[in-house]
Amino acid sequence: NLMQTTLEKYMNNIVLCGFMGCGKTTVGKNIERITDRKFIDMDAFIEQKQNMTVSEIFDKYGEQSFRDMEFEACKELAQMNNLIIASGGGAFTFERNVNVFKGIDKIVLLDVPLEAIKFRLRNDTKRPLLQRPDKDKAMEELYNKRLPLYKSAADIVISGKGTPKKTAEAIV
Repeated sequence: NLMQTTLEKYMNNIVLCGFMGCGKTTVGKNIERITDRKFIDMDAFIEQKQNMTVSEIFDKYGEQSFRDMEFEACKELAQMNNLIIASGGGAFTFERNVNVFKGIDKIVLLDVPLEAIKFRLRNDTKRPLLQRPDKDKAMEELYNKRLPLYKSAADIVISGKGTPKKTAEAIV
């Protein structure tokens, strides 16, 4: 398959970044289906290593400890090849994480408007940063703060408004 061969020649991993709810995991699994790459969700990778959920890590050790675990996960995953990595929503707001992948892997921003994300996350109970009464306002502030950081980290910006399958095909 020519497309696949071209892909492998030019990059190690495809690293998806973007705001929570933009579809990194779903799109990543779709890319896995149409390529011979393995999908890894960075948060799930950390959860497995620590044997607890991201929420539990936040509660027990605080955000700073989680961010350190995230940095370690970035370093470990960047050593591997042929992956599709869904980064955590906050991962690429830290330059040290971006620098681990930059120039080696392709960082792809899934760009989804805030309104669509609010709709997708309206019933979310798992994300630590959304467990608050002013969820909408908090989400908006975080989104506006993070979007420019994602954009400067990304090698490629793709609209994530379409179906996960179409978005995955566009990335490949």
